[in-house]
Amino acid sequence: MGFGPELWCPQGHSALLRLQDGELRLLELMKKWMSQRAKSDREYAGMLHHMFSQLEKQEGTGQLRGDHGGQIEKSWWVLVSRTETLSQILRRHAEELVAGPLAKLSLLIRDKQQLRKAFSEQWQQLSQEYSRTTHQEMEKLKVQYRSLARDSAQAKRKYQEASKDKERDKAKEKYVRSLWKLYTLHNQYVLAVQAAALHHQHHYQRVLPGLHQSLYNLQQEMVLVLKEILMEYCSISSLVQEDMLAMHQEIVSAIQAINPATEYSSFVQSHQYDSEVPPTVSFDESLLEDTESLVPGELQLNELTLESVQHCLTSVEEELAAATEAVSIKEQRTRELKAEIRDKEQGQSPGERVHLLGRRQELHEVQQQLEGCLCAQAKLRAQWDLLAGKLAELGVGDPLPALPLPEDRQSISSTVSQSCLPNVHGWAHLVSFQLPPPVPLIPDVQKPLCQQVWYHGAIPRSEVHELLTCSGDFLVRESQGKQEYVLSVLWDGQPRHFIIQAVDNMFRLEGDSFPTIPLLIQHLLQSQQPITRRSGIVLARAVPKDKWVLNHEDVLLGERIGRGNFGEVFSGRLRADNTPVAVKSCRETLPPELKAKFLQEARILKQYRHPNIVRLIGVCTQKQPIYIVMELVQGGDFLTFLRSEGPHLRVKELVKMTENAAAGMEYLESKHCIHRDLAARNCLVTERNTLKISDFGMSREEEDGIYASTGGMKQIPVKWTAPEALNYGRYSSESDVWSFGILLWEAFSLGAVPYANLSNQQTREAVEQGVRLDSPDQCPEEVYQLMQRCWEYNPCKRPSFSTIHQDLIAIRKRHR
Repeated sequence: MGFGPELWCPQGHSALLRLQDGELRLLELMKKWMSQRAKSDREYAGMLHHMFSQLEKQEGTGQLRGDHGGQIEKSWWVLVSRTETLSQILRRHAEELVAGPLAKLSLLIRDKQQLRKAFSEQWQQLSQEYSRTTHQEMEKLKVQYRSLARDSAQAKRKYQEASKDKERDKAKEKYVRSLWKLYTLHNQYVLAVQAAALHHQHHYQRVLPGLHQSLYNLQQEMVLVLKEILMEYCSISSLVQEDMLAMHQEIVSAIQAINPATEYSSFVQSHQYDSEVPPTVSFDESLLEDTESLVPGELQLNELTLESVQHCLTSVEEELAAATEAVSIKEQRTRELKAEIRDKEQGQSPGERVHLLGRRQELHEVQQQLEGCLCAQAKLRAQWDLLAGKLAELGVGDPLPALPLPEDRQSISSTVSQSCLPNVHGWAHLVSFQLPPPVPLIPDVQKPLCQQVWYHGAIPRSEVHELLTCSGDFLVRESQGKQEYVLSVLWDGQPRHFIIQAVDNMFRLEGDSFPTIPLLIQHLLQSQQPITRRSGIVLARAVPKDKWVLNHEDVLLGERIGRGNFGEVFSGRLRADNTPVAVKSCRETLPPELKAKFLQEARILKQYRHPNIVRLIGVCTQKQPIYIVMELVQGGDFLTFLRSEGPHLRVKELVKMTENAAAGMEYLESKHCIHRDLAARNCLVTERNTLKISDFGMSREEEDGIYASTGGMKQIPVKWTAPEALNYGRYSSESDVWSFGILLWEAFSLGAVPYANLSNQQTREAVEQGVRLDSPDQCPEEVYQLMQRCWEYNPCKRPSFSTIHQDLIAIRKRHR
């Protein structure tokens, strides 16, 4: 008996939740009832004790004890004294009731609430993951497959119909590109079908049964715990009088009738839903109607897909290794919890089972996590087998040609640009958060050597001459290989190097010793004494290290405030002056090329300083994880701001904020920087409603102001991107102007989604046909006209950011 397949459907899940809710209400009622019983016992005991005290005060102890020797007085004393004993017994029973059954019942209610919450969340998560893997991703890939199959068939017809050599070559190139796209998507679909089928199998054969069996076991354990609590209550509250004994015997019989093994039998019998397991996911062969040489469920390996299949195999291997490690960790934790529960069960009395419910619930959660890890491992293993088997069939030979044309034997893999790594960018917007507490500020001279601005670490001696430019310039460095500190000074045009002597934890050059090197340097600077009498060198100016370089210890991390594709974002403070900062971290497991992309944002922002551009403070690269430390803009992102505060903003205030954005983009335009991802979500709002441009993860700097992208479109925000960038990969300040027009529309629509009823592909087609967004409500006519100018199809006809900035200033002045 258990919560079997008939309860796996949503109706069964709702029934299980109602069951748990009903049990919680019953437990709360029991708790209230027991509290009232303990209160009434205490009050009754207090009244009996008060009666004894009053009588003792009035009559005196001697008379109560029968000092005169009369039997009536002795009997009276027994009666009175036993009544006082009864009050003490009742008081003790009330205290035991509170400390025992009532306290355990509170623990049981807490654990049952946590179990209900955990079960609901786990069921929802499993359902969402199953739906995403077996339905959403499948449908998305099918739509793309059909579109690419049509494009490939059309390209083939044009190639076959082409007569002139030039036209035939051009048609051939388009046909090859369409085949490459189709084959690549075909492989993605095959892998997705394989993963979805395995996910389906694990979902209905292991994960859901494990979840319900684990819930069933915990429910039974809680029933047993409740039985023990009620038995303990009965034992404490029984007063063994004849009439009460019969009542308590009935209570005992009722409690003993509780059996965890049959507790839920009637519930299961009354909820026999017709719940059938849906069919497993399979390859939709109708997708192949307009294609050639593609086999259902089989990877396509040829000269077009060889490299992408190899990359995919490497990626799957890495994910499989991580999934295997996760399975090992969860299995070890499961064994530890089972052993801990078994040991505690042997050492506890039967009435103490309630204290193990927390551990049992943790075991339940770990087992569910293990099933999820096993499902992920199985999916990745199946995909790895599919990829590795296909490559093994190829062996060391050359891949088959992609074009099914006998007259074309030349390999074309070199002419087709491979899909680059996705342009990972974007960070979750900052939400409400707390900064870490300020740290006590200490004088510079008391800071450790590594925090001194003039300490450069283990830099090569050859670089010192480049840093020291004027006589008296100095720095302190670590001698490479000798573990000694060296004071380097420029004097008479030549760098001079002095080893700082360390004896008994004291530091000196010549003369007095000091407990730290910073105190030694401060003494030499303030006294202007020569470093050595022989050299006559006097320190003049400390040469600071690169202002962008920070140590990890310089930054105090606070709470996590967001998550991006590179890693997590934290609030924080600089230890030096308690400046609030935002800290972007880069996951240590990312490959070097993605870490380089992560640091690209910092390289770009180093050169910029503008009130409407988020400011870079520094980078921490000496150890992992790498940090980018930026100005903390505490108002959050512009899109969320519009949706929450927009209805309270005046038109003039919206114009002012978009004016801020235009000013920042005008500055970037003057620096030949192309943002490529300008949108409300990537702008931040200060506490004074000033707008700052952020998220430079996709940005590029080009001398001619034009950047040609050769990567795929996986990460491109289609509804914000100009047509020439989507069609030809040509990005420029003019394409940023198009995105700024969408940003204007977002601002005056108070955070609405552009082209909300259209997919990305439908949006592209509509824009090509001349369709543009309608004017938002409350949007001034001159602002909408500016949007339309930003959306000119010809990039040359769009206004520059300088013009946009001036136009918005003029519009704002007219709305006084």
